[in-house]
Amino acid sequence: MDIKIVRSTNRGTMPPAEKLGFGSVFSDHMFIMDYNDKDLWHDARIVPFGPVILNPAASVLHYGTEVFEGLKAYRTPDGGVQLFRPRDNAERLNNSCKRLKIPALDPDVVVQAIKTFVDIDRDWVPSYEGASLYIRPFVFSTDPNLSLHGVHEARFMIIASPSKAYFSSGFKPVPIMVETEDVRAVRGGTGEVKCGGNYAAANRAGERAEEKGYSQVLWLDGVERKYVEEGGGMNVMFKIAGHLVTPRLTGSILPGITRRSVLQLCRSWGMEVEERLISIDEVIQAAVDGTLEEALCLGTAAVVAPIGALEYNDRVYRINDEKTGPVSERIYKELTDIQWGRRPDPFGWTVRV
Repeated sequence: MDIKIVRSTNRGTMPPAEKLGFGSVFSDHMFIMDYNDKDLWHDARIVPFGPVILNPAASVLHYGTEVFEGLKAYRTPDGGVQLFRPRDNAERLNNSCKRLKIPALDPDVVVQAIKTFVDIDRDWVPSYEGASLYIRPFVFSTDPNLSLHGVHEARFMIIASPSKAYFSSGFKPVPIMVETEDVRAVRGGTGEVKCGGNYAAANRAGERAEEKGYSQVLWLDGVERKYVEEGGGMNVMFKIAGHLVTPRLTGSILPGITRRSVLQLCRSWGMEVEERLISIDEVIQAAVDGTLEEALCLGTAAVVAPIGALEYNDRVYRINDEKTGPVSERIYKELTDIQWGRRPDPFGWTVRV
């Protein structure tokens, strides 16, 4: 793939560490590639970051035909830059496209686009402790037609934002609320793909949780309202009576790349991790009898976020005295050391830019 490059003449500056939030400051450039039925994917280019001109009839604005990904670039101790499992993100993006009938993208093309884009904006990869360059690839339909139809025109873009921790508290236990009214997804729907509609439908529950002082929600399955599925934007894992358990991928849960990495990491240590259905009643009972030793959220944005408290049916259950447990601590330390290049990568997850 040939990529045209138009460099920005109005370069921005990296904010100081204390003003670096999450996803609010953007690097100098953006990647764009267009699709139509005649030319297929074409005209790949990296241009200065700025507004996008879009026909007001574009179907993404009316029917939500959009999918996205999230990954990071890290500054290594030698000053280099590396990505974490970009091929996995590219393949998941492709699977999301297929589910929404958006024209598929070759994962090799996606990885090449990400690497070239990050190389152009490598000065935006922070050197601050705990900070990284959050990368957002996304694909959306640009068909200027209000009828319901397949996607005949589309756009693939990549933007990036230097960011610190997803949660303002950093790597500390967070309180979350079990959602009992709204549902996130059902089998056969779009729960296992990363599309905007899943997150828009979660806004109401998220705001209810925030109003009550919780960092995010914990979703239950959409049919029986019984089984734990995932957090507001992350997968979850529990340590119950010495055993690690995470909800099984049933078709309504996002197959998280951090989740996959944690499973591989724990198993490499000789730990057994069960992937199975786990009911909220089982979790709460374990919290009551003291066998719920740890709970944690797993995702690209936060990496690992220990859960310090669960609110369910207006009652709060505190986990491990709201302290970070040893398993959460070890997972976070070893995974982030691999991501930032502070220790060797025995799994081949990292890709140098």
